[in-house]
Amino acid sequence: MARDAVWAVITGMYDAYTRGDREGIDRRLHPDATIFDSAHPDLITTREQLNKVRDARPEEGRVTLSAYDEVVDVWGETALARYVLRVAFASGAAEIVRTTSVLRLVDGEWLIVHVHENSL
Repeated sequence: MARDAVWAVITGMYDAYTRGDREGIDRRLHPDATIFDSAHPDLITTREQLNKVRDARPEEGRVTLSAYDEVVDVWGETALARYVLRVAFASGAAEIVRTTSVLRLVDGEWLIVHVHENSL
């Protein structure tokens, strides 16, 4: 089912982040993906910009990410996923982030083309 495949891409991306697997994250992102990151004020439009934001974050693998309460719709080769992301740091309070991701089916594979995060 397409909905399950889309959700697997999203949860797989967060699992890769928790493992510190940047390549695993990037495999799920379209090369031209754009991101509104909850900790960065500007729209990220290139992989170079994304890597600068990543390098400023706490060390990958020291954060646990849990996506839940998902609502996923699929229309042909386009999918829209809305969900809550809980970001638990090694110390301090967890952050709750409302997230929307847009995916496209490219050559039989779902890829994330846009992510919009909004911290509560």
